[in-house]
Amino acid sequence: MYRAFKRLPAALLLLLALQGCTGISYYAQSLDGHVKLLAARQNVETLIADPSQPRDLRAAMVAARDIRRYASDELALPDNDSYRAYVDTHRDYVTVAVFAAPEFSLAAQSWCFPVFGCVPYRGYFSEKAAVKFAAETREQGLDVYVTGITAYSTLGWFSDPLLNTMFTEDETYLAGPVFHELAHQRFYVRNDTAFNEAFAVAVETAGVRKWLTDRNDAAGLKRYEAGRRRQAEFVALLGEARKELAAVYDGPGGDAQKRAAKADVFERLRARYRHMRDGRWGGYSGYDAWFDGPINNAKLAASGFYNDLVPDFERLFAACSGSYPEFYAAVERLGALDRERRHAALKAVNSCD
Repeated sequence: MYRAFKRLPAALLLLLALQGCTGISYYAQSLDGHVKLLAARQNVETLIADPSQPRDLRAAMVAARDIRRYASDELALPDNDSYRAYVDTHRDYVTVAVFAAPEFSLAAQSWCFPVFGCVPYRGYFSEKAAVKFAAETREQGLDVYVTGITAYSTLGWFSDPLLNTMFTEDETYLAGPVFHELAHQRFYVRNDTAFNEAFAVAVETAGVRKWLTDRNDAAGLKRYEAGRRRQAEFVALLGEARKELAAVYDGPGGDAQKRAAKADVFERLRARYRHMRDGRWGGYSGYDAWFDGPINNAKLAASGFYNDLVPDFERLFAACSGSYPEFYAAVERLGALDRERRHAALKAVNSCD
């Protein structure tokens, strides 16, 4: 299953209440949802030691405890209280994110908040509120993409809990979001979601590979690498479609012509996916849900934030000889640059210095 949009940094903070230009109802639902999560936390060690707890839950907590320790001991990620408690949300997702983009542009709409800066989405604990906002945004003529989110980070401002939504698959899937969200706590730069997300994805993937290798889980590593290859091919498909759309939007013709050409791009994208799924992937259907839903500019724009810069971060990590402290130091130096210079320097990086 495609999960690149399932984890977002900082869906909310109590500090959001400082922002006056967004409706108070938005902050009310954010504050209410987050406070309820904090109140429902159960200590992982306590759950493990409690014989009255279900065996599967206790086993999952043992795995989560070991992964959390590994994150700090081996990946130099923050050693704090985050992901040392557990919450069952009784839902399939913890928040709902809304992305938006103009009908004839792949430039995503941004919303700005204190501390985190401007981000290309709005996060809601209330699905009803998210759907309402999405409808209002569509009425403005924008393409809208709404998706459930299984994990988020408050960047260390609070002790973020493990969530039941992070335990839907095997231990490898659990390790991914823990490493990813702690990476956001390790480094975050305002107003640059593409940089932040690609950095976290790079930490996540390198971390999972190291974790599986250190566990001598050759079979698990083989499955993980196969999944990463599929995701890279999926991302390449989306990138091809985005290039085609950019040519349509920048080219001649009126709105009706561009609207028809846009629809053609989406149909070609679906056809290419089916060809790849049924051919090279041997029928693997993990991405079907993404294609079964509507495709629009907002959905495609979101993919870029989570994928475009990942190869550059992976190249930087290799240049740092796989040393996490050196890699983090190099990322911090890049983060000190302005956005344009930061991206240019990352694209051109060939050393850890």
